[in-house]
Amino acid sequence: MYKLIKPILFKFDPENIHHFVTGSLRTANRIWGVKSMLKQTFVVESKQLEREVMGLKFKNPLGLAAGFDKNGSMVEELARFGFGFIEVGTVTPLPQPGNEKPRMFRLPQDSALINRMGFNNQGVDVVAHRLSKLDRKGLIIGGNIGKNKITPNEEALSDYIKCFDRLFDVVDYFVVNVSSPNTPGLRELQEKEPLMNILNSLQQRNKKNDISRPILLKIAPDLTNSQLDDIIEIVRETKIAGVIATNTTISREGLAAPQSLSSQTGGLSGKPLTNRSTEVVKYLADHSNKEFVIIGVGGIHSPKDALEKIDAGASLVQIYTGFIYEGPGLIKRILRAFLR
Repeated sequence: MYKLIKPILFKFDPENIHHFVTGSLRTANRIWGVKSMLKQTFVVESKQLEREVMGLKFKNPLGLAAGFDKNGSMVEELARFGFGFIEVGTVTPLPQPGNEKPRMFRLPQDSALINRMGFNNQGVDVVAHRLSKLDRKGLIIGGNIGKNKITPNEEALSDYIKCFDRLFDVVDYFVVNVSSPNTPGLRELQEKEPLMNILNSLQQRNKKNDISRPILLKIAPDLTNSQLDDIIEIVRETKIAGVIATNTTISREGLAAPQSLSSQTGGLSGKPLTNRSTEVVKYLADHSNKEFVIIGVGGIHSPKDALEKIDAGASLVQIYTGFIYEGPGLIKRILRAFLR
């Protein structure tokens, strides 16, 4: 079915069609029978798929990466496609519109996307209130947090703390995003000193609560091995739960798309990232002796891609661009592959 409608969807602006499709999905879910139809069509349920990771019980190891549902406005609808967990955000303290449009581009020759969205979201208060109303039914929800564009890096910690405190009661784990290429200067926070400051401060707040939430760090695929060694050391020293590998890349190596597309600024996601993100997963797993959790994301467009990340050392995997190019049937195919 998705193969039939995808050519039509791809005729329209990526961001506009995203809003149209997600709005239609919310409307469709209010119609009697649609919920059960989605479950019968897409959901794979089995005890064999369950995973206990970071002290959390996941229905299955396949999640939806941050960026698709920035505002937590359609968690229940997306969950009906069979995801084991959904990550919302990136969320910032204040609402912000993001970068100027157009800011998302398809590269169909490469099964890829370039985006420079710029953390467009409705702000942490709106997202927290919305998540507090969800009927979760065992679904694991992650909160991906960042800083506002207007916040200087010297004050970035304050933004991460505001998001952490506000979302603490409504998410199951946190992701610290310092690796998006679309907020000016953000990636400078991946340097050891500022990163240690952010993570240690969040861990200190974490310990003040009766319960604690796992904290993960989302890293760029463009880090060198020396920088990845620093990441391993940082995770060990701060005792956070682990790493999400990886975010989008600023590399444009080997693209088949015309230069008018490939030269667009922003983060590249999709198939061109498959091998590099798996390499990063494997490097982290091998050089840390699998001391911490790794969630593998980047270029998963098939069950084979997902299994390779698990074999490389990931405990869980996430999809985003593959979901757009392959459709919701990809979820079922991946989960069935995990059962073999």
